[in-house]
Amino acid sequence: MEVFLLWHVRHARWLDGRPTTHRDEAGELAWDEEDGDDLKILGVYSSEARAEDRIQRARKLPGFRDEPDCFYINGYTVDQDHWNDGFVYNPRDDQAD
Repeated sequence: MEVFLLWHVRHARWLDGRPTTHRDEAGELAWDEEDGDDLKILGVYSSEARAEDRIQRARKLPGFRDEPDCFYINGYTVDQDHWNDGFVYNPRDDQAD
């Protein structure tokens, strides 16, 4: 069974006036949480069409309507591993490990 996760990215605004990057060179939604972009999940849906319906409703809401083209849908197969390796944490200089 496949489900569809719906995400929204609220991009950080730069105080120095630099432009905010919403899409990469290929036109794909881009984000960087280390730069302050806020990635949130809106829901998990049984079809891509239901996720698209949710986008239409969310675009009318405060916050979401400020970045109406910053939604992302990705499909996942349930009962399947998606992260098969461990990870290494690299704290910033001002963080504990």
